[in-house]
Formats: sequence, C-alpha cells, structure tokens
Amino acid sequence: MFTQVSSSKSNIHFNNKFVENDTINPIDITNIYNGGGVGIGDFNNDGLQDLYFSGSTVPNKLYLNKGELKFDDVTEKANVAGDGKWCRGISVVDINNDGWMDMYVSATLSSNVAKRENLLYINQGSDKDGVPHFKELAREYGLNDTTHSTMAAFFDYDSDGDLDVYIVVNEIIKGNNPAVFRPIIRDGSFPSTGRLYKNDWNSQLKHPFYTNVSKEAGITIEGYGHGVNITDINRDGWKDIFVTNDFNSNDILYINNGNGTFTDKAADYFKHTSANGMGQDIIDINNDGLSDVVEVDMSPEDNYRKKMMLGANSYQTYQNSDHFGYQYQYVRNTLQLNQGPRVKENDSIGDPIFSDVGFFSGISETDWSWTPLVSDFDNDGYRDIIVTNGYPKDLTDHDFIAFRQQSSAIASKQFTLSQIPEVKLHNYAFHNNGNVTFSNVSTDWGLSAPSFSNGGAYADLDNDGDMDMVINNINDEAMLYENNSTHEKETANNFLNVKLVGDALNRNGIGTWIQLYYQGKQQAYEQSPYRGYLSSVQLDPHFGLGNVSTIDSMVVTWTNGNKQVLRGVQANKTITVDIKNAIKADSFTNPVFATNMLFTDISGQLGIPYKDSSKDFIDFNIQKLLPHKFTEYGPALAVGDINGDGLEDMVVGGPSGISPTMLLQQSNGLFKKKAIFPFANNISKQWKDIGITLFDADGDGDLDLFTASGGFEKAPNSDAYQDKLYINDGKEGFTISPDGLPVNHTSKSCVRASDYDNDGDLDLFIAGRVEPWNYPKPVSSFIYRNDSKNGEAKFTDVTNTVAKTFKNIGLVCDAVWTDFNNDGWQDLVITGEWMPVIFYANNKGTFQEVTASSNVGNKKGWWTSIVPGDFDNDGDVDFVVGNLGLNSFFKASEKYPVSIYAKDFDNNGNFDAVPTIYLPASQEDPTRKEYPAHVRDDMTKQLISFRSKFQNYKKYANATFDKMFTEEEMKGALKLQVNYFNNSYVRNDGNGKFTMSSLPLETQYSCMNGMLSEDFDGDGNLDLLATGNDYGTEVSVGRYDACNGLFLKGDGKGGFRPLKILESGWFVPGNAKALVKLRRNNGKCLIVASHNRGNLKTFEMKKPVSYISLNPTETSVLVTYKDGRRQKREIGYGASFLSQSGRFVNTDGSMRSVEIKDFKGNVRTVSL
Repeated sequence: MFTQVSSSKSNIHFNNKFVENDTINPIDITNIYNGGGVGIGDFNNDGLQDLYFSGSTVPNKLYLNKGELKFDDVTEKANVAGDGKWCRGISVVDINNDGWMDMYVSATLSSNVAKRENLLYINQGSDKDGVPHFKELAREYGLNDTTHSTMAAFFDYDSDGDLDVYIVVNEIIKGNNPAVFRPIIRDGSFPSTGRLYKNDWNSQLKHPFYTNVSKEAGITIEGYGHGVNITDINRDGWKDIFVTNDFNSNDILYINNGNGTFTDKAADYFKHTSANGMGQDIIDINNDGLSDVVEVDMSPEDNYRKKMMLGANSYQTYQNSDHFGYQYQYVRNTLQLNQGPRVKENDSIGDPIFSDVGFFSGISETDWSWTPLVSDFDNDGYRDIIVTNGYPKDLTDHDFIAFRQQSSAIASKQFTLSQIPEVKLHNYAFHNNGNVTFSNVSTDWGLSAPSFSNGGAYADLDNDGDMDMVINNINDEAMLYENNSTHEKETANNFLNVKLVGDALNRNGIGTWIQLYYQGKQQAYEQSPYRGYLSSVQLDPHFGLGNVSTIDSMVVTWTNGNKQVLRGVQANKTITVDIKNAIKADSFTNPVFATNMLFTDISGQLGIPYKDSSKDFIDFNIQKLLPHKFTEYGPALAVGDINGDGLEDMVVGGPSGISPTMLLQQSNGLFKKKAIFPFANNISKQWKDIGITLFDADGDGDLDLFTASGGFEKAPNSDAYQDKLYINDGKEGFTISPDGLPVNHTSKSCVRASDYDNDGDLDLFIAGRVEPWNYPKPVSSFIYRNDSKNGEAKFTDVTNTVAKTFKNIGLVCDAVWTDFNNDGWQDLVITGEWMPVIFYANNKGTFQEVTASSNVGNKKGWWTSIVPGDFDNDGDVDFVVGNLGLNSFFKASEKYPVSIYAKDFDNNGNFDAVPTIYLPASQEDPTRKEYPAHVRDDMTKQLISFRSKFQNYKKYANATFDKMFTEEEMKGALKLQVNYFNNSYVRNDGNGKFTMSSLPLETQYSCMNGMLSEDFDGDGNLDLLATGNDYGTEVSVGRYDACNGLFLKGDGKGGFRPLKILESGWFVPGNAKALVKLRRNNGKCLIVASHNRGNLKTFEMKKPVSYISLNPTETSVLVTYKDGRRQKREIGYGASFLSQSGRFVNTDGSMRSVEIKDFKGNVRTVSL
C-alpha cells in the first residue's frame, strides 16, 4: 500500500547522521540515540503540507512541498537550521494566531545551558518565491526553557481560550541510575521533571508571553519523559496531560482539577503501563467514542531478539514497586482500551477505567520502538497503527553486557563501542480488523526496509485523500512513503478531512472534539497534532469512511463549549468548520449518578469488615519456571443458612493461620463476622482452605462445612494438605470431625457435593490441583461416599471402585455435578490445566469418561472454571467454561501449541518444568519454531547446567527446544500441551455431543474465574455474570488484570452480548476469585465477589424477584414460561471457581410454573 519515494525524486536528503567519538557515544550519554522528530505543517499557506526535520549533531531541515511529492530544501532561507543545538521534538503551532504556522523545537543533552535553550521559530510570512521566513524568538516569548526537553504540546489548560504549553523533560543525572528503585520525588526538585507554561497576552510585546507555573499547578513528579498527549480523558471539559516515561519512572496522568492544578491519577485509570514508555497516542481505536491509549516499548517479536535482550524475572520488582509506590510496568507495548466510566457505590459515576489489551490486539511486540502513528491509512473506517523502531547500539545485548563486565578495566572505549551490536529493524504496520485486533501487514504495506527510525508523522502530502508518512532516521536518509490506497482499488474507500477555523486565541481549534455518526456507527477525534514521538502530524483531522459516502451528522464541540452540528456531509473532500457558526450549548456536566442499571454496589452498607489476609508467597522461588502461582487462588465463598434462622449466611475460606469466617446475616440485613473455629491465636492452623462447601454431612438437618486444603507452600504429602470437616451444632458452633474423612495429602482445589449414588445423602467430589514443588505432575481427584450413620459423619474414598480414571487425572481447577445426558443420574464435568473439558457419565453409581465422543475433547486449555445453564432454551444443560483468555504472552493453537516438558533433568532432586512456545526465529527467519518460554538467566536458575551447555546468550538464542536436551535427557520426560485458550460456550447437542465456541471478544481480555448463570434482566433468557484476573504471575508475563467484571446478556439462542459498565452497574476490577448469590432479608438478591488479598465486593440486584428455596436433595429445575418456552436449570452445591451460591430459584411474572426434581427423580411443581 505504501511506496517508498526515493530521495532522488523527492529531494529529501535529510540524514540524522551520527559519528561517535570519545565524548559523544552511548556509553557516556544514555539518550544519545533517541533521535529526532518530524514536524508537518503548511508553512507557506499554499495548500500543501511541508516537512521539518530535527537533527542531533546535524542541522535541522525545512522542506517545502512543491507538489507531486517533490520538495525543496529552504532551510537556510527560512533560518531554521537549529542554531547548532541537539534538537529533538518539533511542535507545530500558530503561537501568535496570525495565520502562519510557527515551530517550537526542543533542545537537549548539551552541558552548555545556552545550547539547551529551546527554539521558537516565528513565521514572518512568505517571500515572493513562496519561501517562509522565521525569527527565533523563544526568549521573547518566555519559552527559552533550558531543561533537557524532549517534546512540547500546546493546549488550553485553564480554559481561558489561549494556548499554554507542557514540556516533556528527560535528563539522565550522572551517577543516578534511572533503573534503580528509590523513593519517587514528587516535589518538583528533581531536574527531570516536566514543565507547564501559562500563556498570558503581553500588550506591550503584542504577543503571548509564557510563565512557568509548574509548581503551583502540581506539575512536580519526576520522570524520564519521552511522549506527551493532551486529552480530556474523563470528558469533564478540562484538558488533561498524559506523559510516558522511560526506565523505572511511572507514566503520569495529570488530571486537570479545573482550578489551575493537576493531580496524577495514572494508577487509578491504568492497572499497569509499559515499562520503558516511549511514544504514545490517545485516540479512539475501536470506534466507540472513547479515547484509548497506545504506548510503545521495547519487547521484541522474535525469539533471537527476546533471548538476547530481555532480562530475567525478578519477583522483587513487584515488591519494590509496592514499597516505593511505583505502578506495575511491563516491557511491552500497551493498548489501554477505554472501558468507559466506572460505577461506584450508590450508583455514582467515577473515572474511566482502562484495560491493557495489547497482547490480545496483536501489537504488543515491535522491538525497540519509538513512535506509534495511529491513523486510518487505508480509509476503511478503522484506525491503523504504524510503529517506528531501531537503535544503532544495543546496550541491552546480554553478550555485550557480559563482555563489558569482564573487560571494562582493560578494553579501550573505542574497542568497547565496536563490540556493541546494532538493532536495525523494519518498521511495523498493523491493520485494524475492526474488532480490537490488528493484523501485521508490515511487508504487505511496503515497510520491509530495515532502519534506525525514531520520530515520524503522517499527512496527506499529495492531497489525494489518504495519509502519507514521513520518518526521521539515524544514519540514513529520512523515509517518505506515498500512500497508494486511493489508487490501488477499483473503488477506493472514502474519506473526510476537516479544517477547523477557531477564534483569535486558538486559530486552529486545538482541543476541539469531533464526532461523526453514520449507518449506526461513530468515529471521534480530539484535535491535536502532537502525537507519537517528537513529532507533529497533519493539523487537519482525517477520517476514513470505507464505502460510506454521506455522513449522517458531524458534531463539533469547541474548547469553549460551543457546538455545531452538520448534517448530510458528503465524503471525499475537506470541509471547513468555523467556530463563528457554533452556538452556545446548554451547560453540560457529566451525570453524577447512573440510571437503569441492573446492579448497584452496596459493599459499604452491609457491615462486612472482611479482607483476605493471604500472604504473598513466592512460588517461583521453588520452581523457577512456573507459568503462574498456586498460592493466590482464594478466598472461596459458600452460601447457606448456617444457624437455621431462615437467613442466608456466607462462609469465607481462610488462608494459613486464619480460621474460615462466617458472615452471618442479621434481621436488619447486615452481616456479623464470626470465626468458624477459635484456633489458639490461629497459630495452630497450618493449612489453607482452598475449596469449601456447606452441606448436611451427618444428616442432622443443618449445614456442615468441608474445606479442601491446598496451596504450594508446604512440601508434598504434608499434613497441611489434609482436608477438614467442621460439624455444625446448629447454633453457630463448629467442631472438627476427627475421623470423618480419609487421610489425603493432595493439594486440592474445589469440592462439590451431590448424591451420585441416589441413596439420599450427599457425597463429595474433591479436585486434586497440583503436586507441590512438582508441577505439572498430574494428580488424582477423588469421590468420597457418604457413609454417615446415627449422626456420625463418615466419608469413604471409593475412587478406585467407582472412578478409577480419576487417578492422576491432571491438574483440576473446577467441576460441576450435572445431568448432561438427562438420565436422572448426576454426571461430572471437570476442567483443569493442560487438559480438555472432561465429561464423566454416571452409569448408576460408577463413572465412565465420555470425553472422546463429546466432540470437544481436542480443545486443551488452562480451564479454570465452569458453570451450567440452559443458555439456548432447549431443555438440556449447556456450559460456560473459563480459560486463560487471549490477552497473554502465551499463544496457543493446534499448529503452534504451548507445551511443558518436565522431569529432574539434571538429577539434583528437583523437578524441572520447562514451558515452551512457538516464536518467529529471528528478523531474518520469521518461521515459527519451538523455543523455551524463558530467557537464559531464568533457565539457569532452574537448570544450572545450562550455564556450561550454553556458554553465551547467542548460542542459547539460536537454539530451538529440540537442541536444549539430548535424547537421553528427554527419556521419561512428561510432556503436556494446550492448543486453545478461548473462554468458551459449550452447547449441549444431546446424545453426549457438544459444540464449543468462543465467547465474545470482550470476554477474552483476561481469564475468567467466578461465574453465575441467571436471568438477571428478566427477559426469560439466562445471562452470565463473571469475574476474572490473576495476579499470580512473574514480571515477564505480567498480571492478567484486564477484566473489570463481565455481564453477558443472553439471547436465549446461545449467544451473548457484553454490556458496558454503565449499562449493567457491574464493576469488579481487581484480583477477583469466587462469585456467589444469596438472598437478603429485604427480598433482594445479593451478588458477592471475593478478592485475593482484597475486600469482598457486594452488589444488589435492582430487579425485584421472588424466590423458591430448594430442599437439600433437590437439584434440577425446569422453568415453563407463559409464552411456552421451557428452560432447564441446575442448582447444585457449587459451580464456578471456588464458589457455592445459595440454593434457590429466582421467579418473576413471566413464568407459568417451576418443576423441581430431586436426585431420585421426585418432582415438586410450583405454579406461579
């Protein structure tokens, strides 16, 4: 789609050429290769966009556009060569609003303060030859800033109509390692702190004069700044500032308080950020009218570069971040998807919440990246992304680092410099697929040439309706790419350009918000040319429209709040919109409270003073290459009437040292906290409650408590993994049954109760989760038959008799009892890690695995959770199954599975588990091959022999997994694979057959844990409520944190539509685990979500409902609606991740009758 225009045709010969010497080199000056930018603007007002390049050790250059992509170098005449300064960012602005575009250039690096004064080139107009002339007037305007500035962005921060400016600063202080954790300096005293200048008109000077107001405005937080974007991110009418920072320093989101001050709220808006934040853009990626954030970093795509560059895992990074107040940061590009405003307690509307979907979208790894150029390059109606990258000297190369450490005392600087490899890469192009995913089209779009590319910008340079592209390179001529999209197709996509004419204080309408509406779709754009890295893009907003020829309406909202609406706008032209035609809009304030939601957060109203007190145990200290932890899964939740007062209570599982906790519902609807068992200072409780269930174990009519013990902390076969049965005395008192359970020291997950043998009492399925310290050895799961007599609880392990194949079945995460074949016997569906969804048919008390004939046994995943429901209203039970999701470093498919190989490879008594993935081999060889997922330094922590086997990093980086171990070493190794990570819907087709399909894309942003199936909105179709996320990961993988809670509206045909937070009111953004429902004394239905090392979060359903309670042996429900539909529901003793909800049926006026069946087939019919 792009054609690189040769310099011989374009006459653009600018080359940011760099010659290293003894004083100017990347060893002595960290930021030496951060490059230059591109400024685009029509500097002579001839209707053609001109180009300005900044140079490091070479003069800046101005090229006038002469048409047909030919340019003239007019730098000397124009007087804009840069005064011999080390120049970086270029900010194009009509600063004096005289109709001629000016340029503000950031200067840096020199130790001479005068050489660091920024430059302000004021356009004096054109001469008779059409050449613009400039005067450098930074001092006269108060903008001769002498910090090590990177870039500047002009905007109106105080809403007085004129343009103020934020300056990004990046100064590496000698002797102050920017990659070391230390207290964050927030008082403005650190030299590398951004600056805010206020614009005040000076009547004597007859032009603006700028004053540094940084400290009084709260611009005081340090950072090694690379990028800045100005946006009204919370849509409150005031412009905010987002700054991306390098090294350890946090990205900063300065939220405008509307009173001349700012507050950093990055940690409130973003759950994590990129680690080495380079360039960025804030723009609507998915056409939902909300601005998203694209930030680029340094993670390579191919195996060779990953293994040569990326550092080893260090869990201490998390701990240091917590200790010093840093955000979690990961080395990869991030695409922060704007999920809209959050809903807080009492339906109050809060700030927007963002989810990083970079892995899901496919743009997370573009190597040493600098600028993301985000625009609709093919005019199909969705914005694409082009990323520049490259670095002349790779100081992060591990072999070079090792060489430098070994030879620093003897090697000359010149020789040392000669040993540093280069990172000369092709730039990346990503086509927006319209569903938050992107396709890598770098080669197809003509971006295959390797380069050291930094700043870049886009503009319609030939006025043909598509965006061309210009890139500033180090040690190569700048690249000019002609966009051919309007000429390549027989019928080209349509477009619209908008020229904004503002008022006397903001002539180009910077900050104006534009919204297009057409064919039920929308696009939005916030006017600002300061995007990407060091650069200014075309000033006139550009919209691709696909095949749309007429815009239904265009809404333009100016920064003074005035609006205008244009209707029936024709495509394929530039439309001029003048502020003088805007009208004063009704004063707008964001609504304070949300309305018409399904749920309301009442967490603070129930008197539940519970917070999970699990310790942050580091599983990775035991097995170094684990893909995740096993000690961050609780707390489990179980619901039931513990004390027989007719009110439903909850039990929360306890970590080691903490009793399970009762939350007893009181007559006033509040809850009272009480320990299940008064351990002496809780010291004697060495076990951890993972799975829990409330059920009548001994047949005395009250609810007893079973806790399945698990975890990874204790050695295998430790007594700490023995389960416990707490017998209820009916008066809120519990005692541990000394002999009620078999001895079982497996580390477990869930426990599920059901009458599998139809003898009238409740038996147990107990899931084995992992063999501690020996992951991923498969472990057994168990059937315990209830043999209680005369009020004495007694359970017998009958697994070898009734379910022999449960032995070493695998790493089970969840299970449900269900009659999936409608034969009246309770079957089992089991989910786990490195497993398919496994189906066991109950053959009158014995279990036969029927997975092979289920049609879904080939889908192996990390299945974490399962919930039943008749989602297609056909009278049998379907399932929703939670998996890892698709927003992860781990990518799996049939062709390219994720695998793990395990044994004691080095015979040292430790079980070694090595995960592998398929990656492109290198930039030169894009063939995907199987490699270890971890870098060499991580591998040598687990396998010390790899230090001698792979004596340097290059040898390790070139070795595929089959070269890692000899044939003899691989003998007897355990091998497991997964090929499917989608969160999924499993439709029951009858006759033991199932069809698995992926849930909507919005569900794939994270793993799914707690789930509830219920008709929450009263339309007669089952919906799905879910929580997700898993924070138990290493730094190289990053926390799975993109889920904010999910509400999926069911259509009664097996389809689901996700609702936004403001539609549902469901907002659970943390490390959420169990999810249960229970009845409140006021007749409302409560929903409770647990959080690992966090508080319970409680919601109330707004829809009034009635209830039918189930008897202890009732489990199956058939609802008949007044319109004739029939829907099956199963309400057992637990479903989904570590969850057991209250056992009742919600009813409403749309139902005719409810048939309730017990385990023996007896039916109770309730007419409604």
